[in-house]
Amino acid sequence: MIALLRRLIALLQQVVQTNRLVPDLIHRQYGRFSLVGTDPFLDPDQFDWTHLLESNYPAIRAEAEQVLRVRDALPNFQDIAPDDIQLSDDDRWKTYWFVGYDLWDDANCIRSPRTAAVLRAIPGMTTAFFSILAPGKHLPPHVGPYRGVLRHHLALIVPDPADQAGIEVGGQVRHWEEGRSLTFDDTYVHRAWNDTDGVRVVLFCDIVRPLRWPLSWLNRLIITAVARSPFIKRARAQHVAREQAFAAQWAKHAEVGRP
Repeated sequence: MIALLRRLIALLQQVVQTNRLVPDLIHRQYGRFSLVGTDPFLDPDQFDWTHLLESNYPAIRAEAEQVLRVRDALPNFQDIAPDDIQLSDDDRWKTYWFVGYDLWDDANCIRSPRTAAVLRAIPGMTTAFFSILAPGKHLPPHVGPYRGVLRHHLALIVPDPADQAGIEVGGQVRHWEEGRSLTFDDTYVHRAWNDTDGVRVVLFCDIVRPLRWPLSWLNRLIITAVARSPFIKRARAQHVAREQAFAAQWAKHAEVGRP
């Protein structure tokens, strides 16, 4: 059985590398098997993780504010995911990673322990990071590759005027509210913008979509295959390569902040 699963995972990895045939076929079934609907935006109150995240908003925001002290040293999104350079090619989308496809960043989890503890308590968490958009930054229309996860934003810092920063998913527009959540399906065309004069920060999470069996089982296999794909391996290598330089900057600011 183990050998069969390994062969299946290897096959799925090849599919992920070469085309989206299997994901496209599976996406058509999600309307039947999804336990939470398939609208562009989903009601965040139906998920247990929403209350957990929102109730810990003050502590998570405080740790995000500490991270902003070393904002210039943070990796740009495309530094970690160079295959997605079409989304951003400048230094105005910064990231601070906690987990990427089940690989936890132990150093960042130690630096921001309250946030890490909350994230580890959420079943099905695959990806999480502080997403930091500089003033005037726009992310162009794009689509996520796989409907087996849901995208969740906990708004941490939203500059005034709040209606000048927002996200459009499947033609529907929402604006972030500090301490509140947005949950959406990123396989719809979506874009985001920050037209304020301040920095916008959200806790960006991808969480496994609740599905009925057997699609729930297949979904887990596909997520495992993606985690082992060259794309994710490259992203991990990019992150590890930058960790030493970032650690030095963090230590410098920590020393300055001591009494």
